Amino acid sequence: MPSRKKTGMFASAFLTCVCSFMLICVALATQHWISSEVDFSGTNSNATVSLTYGLFGGTCEQFSSGILVPGKNFQVAALLNNATAKGTITATIVILVLSLLASLLSSGFTCTNAVSNPYQTFLGPIGVYTWNSLCGIFVLIAMILFPVNIEENGLSVELARGCFSALQTHVKSEHAYGYSYWIMLLIIFLNIASIIIIYFYDHARYSKKKEQERPIENASKDVILF
Repeated sequence: MPSRKKTGMFASAFLTCVCSFMLICVALATQHWISSEVDFSGTNSNATVSLTYGLFGGTCEQFSSGILVPGKNFQVAALLNNATAKGTITATIVILVLSLLASLLSSGFTCTNAVSNPYQTFLGPIGVYTWNSLCGIFVLIAMILFPVNIEENGLSVELARGCFSALQTHVKSEHAYGYSYWIMLLIIFLNIASIIIIYFYDHARYSKKKEQERPIENASKDVILF
């Protein structure tokens, strides 16, 4: 059976891993990654399309000459004709699913160590370091890919044209990232917290082991001198 100290520290790391897992689910499921105001100019009038969406879907509405066109829901993949933008959003989803799996494995590893002493080295702190690091890296990549898709591939413009086909020349766009996007920063911090908790436990265990070895080393020297 593990010591109380090990159980407490791995249980704390388990809670941070579970929170990370739940937040990734929230990020994937919610549609508040970004809100965009996309302006278009036409021959007779100008129009502004407001969009709020996530990785899978969202809502849009149009203001044209002071008239509000009723909003509607849309699926991101269904409206995209730009292969690069579609590929990037798909890659973002895949990477977040991988981070979800890494977080799940990290939760399993920390839970196992909280209630037992695994014989395999990889099931111990090394495994926790590995899966938490991978989860954090995957989430960071997703945080980079999404803004790149907005700015470089014109994701919001593509979606606005998909919602309202009569739009003509794109003038400008303004974006505000929502909580579904910024929540990923918290996921990264939770993964770092898990690593720090296990590092302190591993470091304390290593220091204790070294202290226990010193009397044996000193005794060996005394025997040699004798």
